[in-house]
Amino acid sequence: MSRRDMLAASGSGLGLLALSGLFGSTRSAFAAAGGSSRDSRVLASTHSRARARSVIFLYQDGGPSQMDTFDPKPRLADYHGKPFPMAMAPTQFNNNGNTLASPWKFSQHGQSGIPISELFPNLGRVADELCVVRSMTSEFSEHTNANYFLHTGSGIPGRPSMGAWMSYGLGSENDNLPGFVVVEGGLVPPGGLDCFSAGFLPARHQGSILRPRGEAIADATPRDPEAVQRRKRQLIGQLDSAFAHETGAEAIDSAIANHELAYRMQAAVPELAELDGESADTKALYGFDSPFEPTRIYARECCLARRLVERGVRFIEVTCPRTIGDRWDQHGDLKAGHEANARAVDQPITALILDLKRRGLLDSTLLVWSGEFGRTPFAQGSNGRDHNPFGFSVWMAGGGIRGGSIIGATDEFGYRSVDKICRVHDLHATVLHQMGVDHRRLTFRSGGRDHRLTDVHGELIEGAIG
Repeated sequence: MSRRDMLAASGSGLGLLALSGLFGSTRSAFAAAGGSSRDSRVLASTHSRARARSVIFLYQDGGPSQMDTFDPKPRLADYHGKPFPMAMAPTQFNNNGNTLASPWKFSQHGQSGIPISELFPNLGRVADELCVVRSMTSEFSEHTNANYFLHTGSGIPGRPSMGAWMSYGLGSENDNLPGFVVVEGGLVPPGGLDCFSAGFLPARHQGSILRPRGEAIADATPRDPEAVQRRKRQLIGQLDSAFAHETGAEAIDSAIANHELAYRMQAAVPELAELDGESADTKALYGFDSPFEPTRIYARECCLARRLVERGVRFIEVTCPRTIGDRWDQHGDLKAGHEANARAVDQPITALILDLKRRGLLDSTLLVWSGEFGRTPFAQGSNGRDHNPFGFSVWMAGGGIRGGSIIGATDEFGYRSVDKICRVHDLHATVLHQMGVDHRRLTFRSGGRDHRLTDVHGELIEGAIG
């Protein structure tokens, strides 16, 4: 190696040491989260006053039935067992039966009187915190594409997830934890890990998966003495330096950041995941000792989500545990399947809202409850419901959302949205807005144009913002 080459390589190495420090710190919001200025369009501060500091996305895998959960339709009982009186669009399996009334009763809860199905005996305790959107729509009726759409705003893989956009735009308030965490209770959505992808954003913004039982992250506990770890990190630094000299530092900046973060997480994650230290009252509230194992799993997921919020993680997605049914995707045996899934999530979600509120965190934490689509008001076969993207229910709570409110409506059978129609892009725009981000201005340049989570769509959901 000539003296010129030696000095060039050494210079790259010193620069990378500084770079790793810069990219290891994600506290400085927009300016530190986005990569190089020529590849991104990030701002030095939020676009407006943030009402929330963290988001918990309670993803309901499979598509809960709107007319069986938060959108009562008495008219279905009048036609139960009779041919469905409206024109039916093609469904996933086209095995369409007669009109199917809900097997569950609804009752009003809280001062707001929000109707909630008896599937959720606990959730009524926090009805006045909920903003139920009954007129959500999707563009896809198949799980994989609908999941990509719900998570990334596009029906095909390769786009950044909502959590990745949040990490990119706002970073994390904790240098030792990622900005985007997925608490995985046993089910990865159809579409796989691409639902949590960073897409064309720097890889450090992809979702980091934690598990609520056992070791939260594989190999999070150091296996080598500190001296050995230090030598390994020095070797990796030398290899990165040589590679950067050949290709340029931008090609490996995310790898450096991920290595540094992984090292810091070895100390942070075991403490984070130590749920046994929670009080007996808190464990009972969430359902740690429930006789139903899926409830116990989801209880630990929701408690872990609260602990992540306390530690400044920006976006947390909580996935469903396995139950006796196929997620919320009941093409048959609707009653047993929906009851099992509701039993798994009802107590832990209610506890999460109550726990955040008593700790003074609900006002700064936005909760979003949604599946990828809804279900048909007519039967698939005799006792199931097929996929329905034309009108379904989601709800939000906390984070500056107007609690005790209902937005939009479906028709008298719960089939199609007819009032204040909302789209997934609108949900994304509203979530970003509550975090102080204008969805039209948070962009990243890739493939010759500026991209955003909402593409060229998205309006704030009217009436949802408190």
